[in-house]
Amino acid sequence: MGKYMKPVSHSVYYCAMVVAFGAFILGLDAALISGTIKFVSQEFALTDMQVGAMVSAPGLAVLFALMITGYICDRIGRKKTLIGISFIYIFSAIASTFAPNYETLIIARFIGGLAFTSLSVAAMYIGEIAPSKIRGKLVTIVQVSIVVGFSAAYFINYGVLLLSQSDMAWVSAIALDTQTWRWMLGVEIVPAIVWFALLFTIPKSPRWLIMKGQEEEAKDIIAQFDHDLSPEEEVAQVKTSLKVDPASNSFFASFKALFSTKLRKAVIVALTIAIVQQATGINAILFYAPTVFEQIGVGTDAAFLNAVVVGVVGVAFTIVAIFLIDKVGRRPLLMSGLILASVSLFICHIGFKQASYQLSAEQISEISQSHDISGIEHLADKTFDTDIAFKAALKQTMSEAELRAAESVLLQNAISIDVVVVMTGIMLFIVAFHYSLGPILWVLFSEIFPTGVRGVAIPVFAFISSMVSYFVQQFFPWLLNNIGAADVFMFYAISGVVGFVFLYKLLPETKHKTIEQIEAELVAS
Repeated sequence: MGKYMKPVSHSVYYCAMVVAFGAFILGLDAALISGTIKFVSQEFALTDMQVGAMVSAPGLAVLFALMITGYICDRIGRKKTLIGISFIYIFSAIASTFAPNYETLIIARFIGGLAFTSLSVAAMYIGEIAPSKIRGKLVTIVQVSIVVGFSAAYFINYGVLLLSQSDMAWVSAIALDTQTWRWMLGVEIVPAIVWFALLFTIPKSPRWLIMKGQEEEAKDIIAQFDHDLSPEEEVAQVKTSLKVDPASNSFFASFKALFSTKLRKAVIVALTIAIVQQATGINAILFYAPTVFEQIGVGTDAAFLNAVVVGVVGVAFTIVAIFLIDKVGRRPLLMSGLILASVSLFICHIGFKQASYQLSAEQISEISQSHDISGIEHLADKTFDTDIAFKAALKQTMSEAELRAAESVLLQNAISIDVVVVMTGIMLFIVAFHYSLGPILWVLFSEIFPTGVRGVAIPVFAFISSMVSYFVQQFFPWLLNNIGAADVFMFYAISGVVGFVFLYKLLPETKHKTIEQIEAELVAS
């Protein structure tokens, strides 16, 4: 065995923050695209399904990446895997920004989606370096980073939008007014490069080193992080766990072990939360934030501003989760969050269910001065009870491109809705998700699986969560225009209720317990 250089001493907080910075870039990537939808749709004349494909391309790619992430993590280590992921982010950001057509943009975003595995690898790495007393708090940093990335993107999109509408000379000089969406996407390049550089400053995962027989290096790293046990005791405990768990010997044995009776409860808990976290529709709201708010009739500029508010609320309540998760515990936060999420989504359903749509002749005349809506004069003073009926009537005389360009202003003028009710429902859902479902998924994934199978288990269930997320993102524009906002939010609410029923019966409390203690408890129960 070759000699190694003793790692530079860093705090566990520093390492967690560096690794979690990849989640910030993911959030940035995911939310920046929300601001480009209107511009890209008009430039490339996209259909609903093409818009869905553009937004969801990373979600599709990550499904393929997660199939091999566990193998790569166990083969070359968590640190090297993260470095590779960071390079993919850089390449994708550059390619997306300069994409000459829709097809190139889809490919660039698909490649970027391969890097979305940064979430599962970050949770894995942090769970393996963190002392049990602060593990929940540290893994939650991953979720904080995501929502900070989302929030930053909403601010950036709103700022770029406002600048693009100004008449300052430099705005035209750099094509900010004509290439608005490219500037939105280009912002991601800088943080991706910064993350790539920072990853070289962190140590390898000590648990991975133990799996590879590099115990002395593992002890040095554990000693830096002020664990509950001494480095020698922790190495011995991990080695014992690996010895009694033959799944740690190979990737295929680890995957097979997920179907064993021993891991049955852990698997059911992970499967349930993986599905429910996305089936409640969080990525429909976050990835399409301006589009969602335009459905309420607030207009484009206000929709972008409301997206900023969503980002700020998300950050605030994810920080709340950090302070509560190791005090209150995972189970109380998750159960209360699922209740609040389900209620708030039902409130949104009620708000849209009671909405009606009507355009006066004066409104049609005024809108026609700035948009091509010729042929809809016969709809004047007709009342529609649903957004579906209203949009269907518009589609009979307008092309998809014309409707997409004018949809925001048409809805703004036609809709009669209790904006306060719907906005309250959306904001309460954002609150509920970010103090419960958002951060706790990654905490539980990092805790409930034994060391020997964690490298496979986390990517597997991240794959399932990502698969649900992909379908939510891909079909949201189509569902919005064919099923209607009211029924879409009702489905999300029902998903939350189902998740609550399952997890109430199955989910144990894991705070302040070592990974080995949690393993023993899940096997015994």
